[in-house]
Amino acid sequence: MKLAAIDIGSNAARLQISKVLDNEGVLTFKKVEYVRFPLRLGMDVFTTGSISAEGEVRLYKMLHSFKLLIELHECKDYLICATSAMREASNASDIVTRIEGQLDMKIHIIEGAKEAELINNVVVQSLDTDTNYLHVDVGGGSSELNLYVNRQKVASRSFKIGSVRLLEGKEQKSDWEKMQRWIQDHIGPKQAGIRAIGTGGNINKLFNLAKTRVTESSMGIEELERIQKYVSSYSLEDRINKLQLNPDRADVIVPASEIYLSAMRWSGATEILVPDLGLKDGIIQYVYDRYQHRKRKKDTDPIL
Repeated sequence: MKLAAIDIGSNAARLQISKVLDNEGVLTFKKVEYVRFPLRLGMDVFTTGSISAEGEVRLYKMLHSFKLLIELHECKDYLICATSAMREASNASDIVTRIEGQLDMKIHIIEGAKEAELINNVVVQSLDTDTNYLHVDVGGGSSELNLYVNRQKVASRSFKIGSVRLLEGKEQKSDWEKMQRWIQDHIGPKQAGIRAIGTGGNINKLFNLAKTRVTESSMGIEELERIQKYVSSYSLEDRINKLQLNPDRADVIVPASEIYLSAMRWSGATEILVPDLGLKDGIIQYVYDRYQHRKRKKDTDPIL
């Protein structure tokens, strides 16, 4: 059985198609198709407050192509989730209605809390029980922070600080202050030895550039600072040509790194775990749970 997830972010949109494997009751989701497209809705929304006509056409064409791939793979079910940019776009509701009428594809605009919950459902599987974690998920328009103690989420909050928003200079100083205060209010002596965990495309790319790693899936704050300085030393053109970064990654990777580093400094974390998981993986898990729910209940009512 194959399932699909579409994540429409502020910087890029992603389609992931995964095959469900059942090994003696142990479920795994094997990625069989992955497409990332630099839609960049946030460039419109964080500047003008709405999605342009050109942006809507690009969104339509992209979803049409994704629909064809989903049909070719004969997926049993799929879900489309849109985050920060579409949450804030004044014309998002009209666009959702038009696209549903044209393509018969429903876009679910989810709040930051639901976004964090979906990511939490897959990230928690990577955590140790004897370590406290500050999870930092950085998107184009917002960042979701979660605090885990003994693999249980004890606090969560979404902030309007994201890579595209920072690139456009649309963040507010007060949002940085809110994030710092939230971290310092929630991480005290009882969370000593906090470890950061980072999700999002930018931290994955930063991790790939690391020369020194603490473990196979983590690096220290000093290494992250070194990578930030290294990438910053290149012009945008050289980041694309010499570092071989995609254009829509090359301009946002440094602002994104500042969010991860700020969260680590404020929390006292000296190491960050990078499990290469994100919203798309959480959506796949959700779609599987929904599919099983519908089979048991023999209905088609969504549970989102």
